[in-house]
Amino acid sequence: MRHPNDADSVGRLEGLHRRHLKADVELIDALDPLTRRTVAAWLADRPSPARRQACLRILASWLRWLRAAEPALEPLATCGAHVDAYCYAALTTGVGPSGRPLAPATVSRRRAILASFHAFAVRCGAVRQQRLADSASPVTREERRLLRRGIARLADDGRCAEALAVALLEATGASVAALASLTVCDLHMTPGDDPLGVIVLRDGDCPVPYPFSPQVQRLLAAVCRDRREGDLLISRPDGRPADIGWVAAALTDAALAGGLPRQRATLLHPHLLSRPAPRG
Repeated sequence: MRHPNDADSVGRLEGLHRRHLKADVELIDALDPLTRRTVAAWLADRPSPARRQACLRILASWLRWLRAAEPALEPLATCGAHVDAYCYAALTTGVGPSGRPLAPATVSRRRAILASFHAFAVRCGAVRQQRLADSASPVTREERRLLRRGIARLADDGRCAEALAVALLEATGASVAALASLTVCDLHMTPGDDPLGVIVLRDGDCPVPYPFSPQVQRLLAAVCRDRREGDLLISRPDGRPADIGWVAAALTDAALAGGLPRQRATLLHPHLLSRPAPRG
C-alpha cells in the first residue's frame, strides 16, 4: 500500500492526515489510479476538514462492503442498486466492525454522501472512462509491434526502467506484482555450449524462465549497470517499487511514443497484456 505521506495520497488533504484515519487513507491510496484521483478530487471539494473526514470514513466503509460483496466489481462501475444493497445491510446486519445495525437517520446520511460521490464521478467523466476501460479490446499483434517501437523510444529518452517494465509486461504477460518483485538475482544464464539469458518470474504455482529478447537484453544492461545482487530490477525514479499505476502510465507513454492513437493508448491497462503463466 502507498505511504500516506506520498504526494498522490489522499492523506495530504487537510484534515485527513490523522492516525485514526490511516487505514481509510491507505484503502483509498491502494485503488486504481482513475478511482483514486476521482476520490481525491471529490474529497478536496468538501467544504471543511470535518466534512472531509466524515466522507472519507463513509466511502471507506462502502468500499470494504463492496470488496466483500462484489470483489470483481470496480467502484466506478457500480450503480444505485449497489448503494441500496449497502444501505439495506447497514440497516439489518451492520456494515462496520461492530456488526450492529445502524439507525435509519445514519443510513440516510450515508446514502446521501455516496450519492454525492457517484454524481461527482459522473460529472467529471470518471464513470464513462471506467466503463470504456472495462470494455477495452485485447492488444493486437500490430499494436504490440508499435508498443515495442515505443519502448525503444522511452529508452532513448533515458526512461530505461519504465521501458524495461513495459517490455517485460509485453513479453511475459506477467502481473505487475510479479514484475515489481524481480531482483538482479532473477537473471540467469542457461548452461551449455550456447548459453541463453533468461529471467525467472514467480507469477503462478512455480518459477517460470523467460528468454531475453534482444530489446530486453539491451534494457537489462542499461538498468543493471548500477544494481547489486538483491536490488530490485525495476524501481521508480525515487527508489520505490513499481506499482500498477506507474506501470500503467509507462504503458500509455510507450503506446503513444510508438504511434498508437491517443484514444486507444489511454485505454491500455496492464491486464490487457496479461496471460496465464505456463505451468512447470
